Amino acid sequence: MENQPFFSNDAIVFGILMISLGFVFYTESIKKGFWLKFYKIVPGLLMCYLIPAIFNSLGIISADTSKTYYIASRFLLPASLVLMTLSIDLKAIFNLGPKALIMFFTGTLGIVIGGPIAILLISLVSPETVGGVGFDAVWRGLSTLAGSWIGGGANQAAMLEIYQYNPEKYGGMVLVDIVVANIWMALLLIGIGKSDKIDNWLKADNSAIEELKRKVSSFTEKVSRNPSLTDLMILLALAFGAVGIAHWGAESISSFLTENVSAVADKSSALSSFSSKFFWMITIATAIGIGLSFTKAKNYEGAGASKLGSVFIYVLVATIGMKMDLSKIIENPGLIAIGLVWMAIHAGLLILVAKLIRAPYFFLAVGSQANVGGAASAPVVAAAFHPSLATVGVLLAVFGYVVGTYGAILCTILMEIASKVA
Repeated sequence: MENQPFFSNDAIVFGILMISLGFVFYTESIKKGFWLKFYKIVPGLLMCYLIPAIFNSLGIISADTSKTYYIASRFLLPASLVLMTLSIDLKAIFNLGPKALIMFFTGTLGIVIGGPIAILLISLVSPETVGGVGFDAVWRGLSTLAGSWIGGGANQAAMLEIYQYNPEKYGGMVLVDIVVANIWMALLLIGIGKSDKIDNWLKADNSAIEELKRKVSSFTEKVSRNPSLTDLMILLALAFGAVGIAHWGAESISSFLTENVSAVADKSSALSSFSSKFFWMITIATAIGIGLSFTKAKNYEGAGASKLGSVFIYVLVATIGMKMDLSKIIENPGLIAIGLVWMAIHAGLLILVAKLIRAPYFFLAVGSQANVGGAASAPVVAAAFHPSLATVGVLLAVFGYVVGTYGAILCTILMEIASKVA
């Protein structure tokens, strides 16, 4: 049994997370002295993520005993997607052009080839780290990482079912997933604070993104008003009414497909990710938000729809941060090393392609997170650039769910070959 955290009551845990967020926003608003210098180096969003990680690492709170991440990802995330897409301009999103998709698929390719290359490189230094026979073979375990890093949890579960990795050792792979993915997300968040410099280096054309931001900002200014209690209650009704519909729809669709489509019901099938309730919940919530953007509900952006959505996103960031245990980074150095090399190849390929096609850092960061982080963190990274861009992150993450298992199977075939060569 793992050590119990000092605080396991979720009311207390939630209070600690909210105090952490309040502390970051308050100190970031101080425009002089130490805090001004500090936030020029460390982005506020990273601090919202890092402080809960530190509390988790010190044993004060724990994601293992807390339901706060589940609540944030299942209730607040879909609510925020509805609120942030209320004022979306779909035409402007499509005007962003093909670079978003190019960077997403580059990220996918980076994961597919990164796994086998990491195995070959680590085998030169530590052959036993990438060895194992039968169901203990390390490549089988790494297949679950490929599923997680291209798609998400449903794809990860599908890969475990397909390749039957030893369940007793599976915890080590989950650890690599959490540690490496969270380190990478932290680096992406640091980059957001320096995105202008990165874009200059990439010689990126940011005009379509800036045009989208400008359109949304000018629309917000046009309909802006001091929100009344009625406005806020209607916003919450729209958001959480949509969450209810999304959950109901997700359960219905998932159950229908599982009962009527054998390929979806079969956990070893590439189509099994379509049985994921989380996938359908995110898809339905986003669709409702986009649908509402064609109605008068769009004008509630003036009453602070995207600001309220951003509040929910930051709570989600804090709960994601709480899953990171900084002390675990050195627990299994061999496997962590494979994960870090793998992620470095993913990152390197993204940077190379972004440089070649002059893609803005926004597309690099969101294209990566749509793969590695999925629907829970891609909108977080996208919204950090501007709330109106959250939808781009969601749409790409949905792509990830669809192609995740196929990409992971290809990656695993290559990793098995690399293991035999090594």
